[in-house]
Amino acid sequence: MRPVDRLPDFPWDTIAAAAERARSHPDGICDLSVGTPVDPVPEIGQAALSAAADSPGYPQVWGSPALRQAILAYLSRRWGAVGLSPAGVCPVIGAKEAIAWLPTLLGLGPGDQVVIPEVAYPTYAVGALMAGAEPVPAASPDQVASLRPGLVWVNWPANPTGAVAEPESIRAWLEYARARGAVLASDECYGEFGWTVEPVSVLCPSVNGGDLSGLIGVYSLSKRSNLAGYRAAFMAGDPALVQPLVSLRKHLGLMVAAPVQAAMVALLGDQDHVELQRRRYAARRDRLMAALLGRGFTVDHSQAGLYLWASQGQPGRATVERLADLGLLVAPGDFYGPAGANYVRIALTATDERIEAAARRLEDGL
Repeated sequence: MRPVDRLPDFPWDTIAAAAERARSHPDGICDLSVGTPVDPVPEIGQAALSAAADSPGYPQVWGSPALRQAILAYLSRRWGAVGLSPAGVCPVIGAKEAIAWLPTLLGLGPGDQVVIPEVAYPTYAVGALMAGAEPVPAASPDQVASLRPGLVWVNWPANPTGAVAEPESIRAWLEYARARGAVLASDECYGEFGWTVEPVSVLCPSVNGGDLSGLIGVYSLSKRSNLAGYRAAFMAGDPALVQPLVSLRKHLGLMVAAPVQAAMVALLGDQDHVELQRRRYAARRDRLMAALLGRGFTVDHSQAGLYLWASQGQPGRATVERLADLGLLVAPGDFYGPAGANYVRIALTATDERIEAAARRLEDGL
């Protein structure tokens, strides 16, 4: 079977008609369906990219020494990571690339299982299917106690729900994975945006007990630094896992462009621009939350991250259609698994003007 034949239809194609209807609104579409940044790339990142523009040689797959040190310093300073070494980090061409390829690069295939969150970013399942493995959704280790998977994905703050796990919950997944000889991979790309709960990293000793064995964390600058267009992310964790991945990536030519690596160094060393972005998203979140609650929506979880996980107590697809009539485009919850069928995911990644327009349409039109 060809890899493409293993995959489901691309989910966004299924809301094309709603998107077209939303675009026909007299005041234009308010597209809250995709979490793509709209705010400027911080000037220090642009300057670093420009200064490194004359980069005629191939970049290092493992990352420049400066980037490796910048990653280590960031993880230590921001997430309390201990015991990391340069051998335990590797830049990747966006977090989605790393997530999609990890099962294949770990050698998983037919007969193997990959445990993924019950309500989840679709790429966890796509990566498993691409490798020929079986994705198994689960909300807790107890649900998959009889399995011996090769890889376990956790994701906090969660996409799409914005839920944040307690350290005890992360430890339970870690113990589950280690007891079965599985890799635990933690997607922490939204970690900088905690609203009502502050996220904790799997690399923190409060979670892993100072032992990085069997662990990989995935981190991105797409959201924290508005760098989605640069494709700038990295993995970090157990060197015994990361170094074989580096070797395979060399064979496959999976390398982050040298100017992008320079921008990553500059931006990982600066937290001020992240705090500015936090304030922007916090204001947008408050405005949309008030409009949704005022019109009878419930918003569940949404403790962190860049989405509101909202429901009107009806199928999410029906909510998508109703909001499209107002020129609002949101993502149906069933994109993320059957357990999300009565929800919609509403992104905060729109301009202040579009967020205000969306809030007013909700208040006036429903």
